[in-house]
Amino acid sequence: MSQGFVNFSGIAAAMPAANINTDAIIPIPWMRTAHADLGKGLFAVQRYDDVGKERPEFILNQQPFRSASILLGGENFGCGSSREAAVWALVQFGIKCVFAPSFADIFYENAFRNGLVAGIIDKSDLEACIALSGEEGGDPVFAVDLLNGTLTHAKGCQTRFRIAASRRDALIRGDDEIGLTLRYADDIAAFHAEGLANYPWLHAPLTSKVST
Repeated sequence: MSQGFVNFSGIAAAMPAANINTDAIIPIPWMRTAHADLGKGLFAVQRYDDVGKERPEFILNQQPFRSASILLGGENFGCGSSREAAVWALVQFGIKCVFAPSFADIFYENAFRNGLVAGIIDKSDLEACIALSGEEGGDPVFAVDLLNGTLTHAKGCQTRFRIAASRRDALIRGDDEIGLTLRYADDIAAFHAEGLANYPWLHAPLTSKVST
């Protein structure tokens, strides 16, 4: 289970290119590292040169975006292979929310399984947020309100993002799929008890004869 939240404020880094794939998010060599170190491998090809030195032009190597907790992404974010480690790397780095016009299906599912907000935002609204985040001398801090589905900048620009109510509620509670299942533990137990009472033959122990 992840740490749930209703709202928070964080620095937003813009990576608006379309089709950012999971291999770019966490390259294969970094998947051999310990889970806790995956954040170091986030966007490794873009962050580091061939000898492991940071590339100063990459946004996550610049201040204040080293401390980004919000990512403003492009269309079809998280496409490519179905590696869940891409989400782990984002979370380990400190990213709590990714906002994009669209997400690859498997990445989208993996995000919610790991407490990462994947909010769908209209492209025109995304471009407005990117402009505010990256403007010279500007303030890249945005406030995220999960309950109301809003992304707000200090200048008063408020943008809505879309997220299914069931996923939103799970994120607020900090539930993963196991936690969500446990919330229905009494109903599940009652269902099994009813089945045992009404259809006992379905619950008979299996026996087999072993020939000697």
